[in-house]
Amino acid sequence: MRSALPVVRVEAAPDDDGPTGHDWFRHVPAVAQVLAQGWDLSAATVLVGDNGAGKSTLVEAVAGAFGMGPEGGAIGSRHSTRRTESGLADRLRLLRGVGSPRRGFFLRAETMHSFYTYLEENPGGRPTSNPEPEFHAMSHGESFLTLVGDRMMLPGFYVLDEPESALSFTGCLALLQHLHDLVRNGSQVLLSTHSPLLAALPGATVWEVGDHGLRRSAWEDLELVRRWRGFLDAPDRYLRHVLDG
Repeated sequence: MRSALPVVRVEAAPDDDGPTGHDWFRHVPAVAQVLAQGWDLSAATVLVGDNGAGKSTLVEAVAGAFGMGPEGGAIGSRHSTRRTESGLADRLRLLRGVGSPRRGFFLRAETMHSFYTYLEENPGGRPTSNPEPEFHAMSHGESFLTLVGDRMMLPGFYVLDEPESALSFTGCLALLQHLHDLVRNGSQVLLSTHSPLLAALPGATVWEVGDHGLRRSAWEDLELVRRWRGFLDAPDRYLRHVLDG
C-alpha cells in the first residue's frame, strides 16, 4: 500500500520530450538525476550543498508542481514579482500518497519581503478576529517564525528554501522544533539549507547535492558539517589557511 505522504516520489512527466533551448536546468547534475531516475521523498527530506548545486531549483520546482507559487505561498498563490523560475516544475510528475493531505505552503527566503507586501495588499477576507499578522512591523527572523506558525499548522506538504537566512541560532532551534512537530503530526517537510542545525532535523533523509548529483548521506558525514566542525574547533587556523590562500 502506498504511503499517505503528500509527495511519495518525484519523476519526469510522461510527456517530457527532452531538452529545449531554454532547459538550462537539465545541465545541473542533481536535476538531471531526478529526471532520469526519479527521486523518492521521505516524511522529512533535507537538501544541503553549495550555492549553484541545484537545491533551490529542485525545491522550487517540486513546490510549483504541487501547485504552490514559485515565489512562496499556499496552493494557488498568485504572488509574483519577476518570473525567474526554471520551468522545471512543468517537466515533473509528483506521485502522491492515497488519502494524503492536499494542503501546502512554500517559504522561500529570498522573496519573503515582497510576499509580505502581497499579503497586506490581498488580505483574502480573513475575519477581524484573526487578522493577518503585520509582518513588515516585525524583525526579519520574527516575521519568518510568525509566518511558519500562522501558515504551517495543519497536516500538509511544507517546502522551505534556506529559511535560516533570517534566523539566529535560537530561531533555527525554534524552527527545527516546529518542523519536527509537523512531521510527527502527519505533515511532510522538504527543506533546503546551509545550516548544519536545520540539517539535523530528526528522522530526516539528508541528500548532499553537488557535481555528483544527489547522494544520501548521514548528517555527520556531510561536507557542510565537517567544514563547520573544522572552523569551530580551530577558527584561527582555519582563517589563516583561507586568508593566506
